[in-house]
Amino acid sequence: MPGAAPAGSAADLALHLQRLGDDALVLGQRLCQWITRAPTLDEDLALSNIALDLVGHARTLLTHAGRLDGTGRTEDDFAYGRPDREFTNTLLTELPNGDFATTVARQLAYTHYAVLYYEQLTHCPDTELAAFGARAAKEVAFHRLHADRWTVTLGRGTEESARRMRHGLERVWPYTGELFEEDEVLRRLSASGTVPSPAPLRETWLHRVTGVLTEAGLAVPAPTWSARGGRSGLHTEEFGPLVAELQSVRRQFPGGTW
Repeated sequence: MPGAAPAGSAADLALHLQRLGDDALVLGQRLCQWITRAPTLDEDLALSNIALDLVGHARTLLTHAGRLDGTGRTEDDFAYGRPDREFTNTLLTELPNGDFATTVARQLAYTHYAVLYYEQLTHCPDTELAAFGARAAKEVAFHRLHADRWTVTLGRGTEESARRMRHGLERVWPYTGELFEEDEVLRRLSASGTVPSPAPLRETWLHRVTGVLTEAGLAVPAPTWSARGGRSGLHTEEFGPLVAELQSVRRQFPGGTW
């Protein structure tokens, strides 16, 4: 059947798609917080459009997850009907925006990863997921160009902008390793050929990011620790308020339609 996952992998694939969808949803919500607060009007529009793309990715992924896991949950059920402990996004995507340079650093890390992984999804036997990967990779490639450009601009700008960019990189880098973590779910999915594991992509990701940072006159941070737990529902202190903000209208008007 077109769009169907290989037998026996539906539950695992549903969880994997939920994780990817949560990444996109949560990062999109963080970027929405820049609306009316970005450094320039152009950046206000750019970040808004990037956030809109990410929410679109989340809708596709979460809807597909709801069909596969047998619950019939919709994108709205996933977004508005779960407590924060049931979200499975990486901690990187939920980090507070900080100043503009910190947001750029977070975008640099995420977009280079997302382009690589979505390109790999185009080879999935699930034709719906493969089509999504092709579309999403093209869209995130523009997000990556935006992050690359600002990384170089800030790194080669003033002493202050370079300092802030270095600080942003140091702030987010301990959270990048979780993007490439492989657990039993991913091992089963990759062994069956259902979806690729992100783990082998880390070296290519680092090579590409290093190229951007070198052009910007910046060094790759060398963190002494690595954050993890987001995929298991363990989140940062700032995540609860973000979920409350995301779900505020549904909580105020439960069961409402519009």
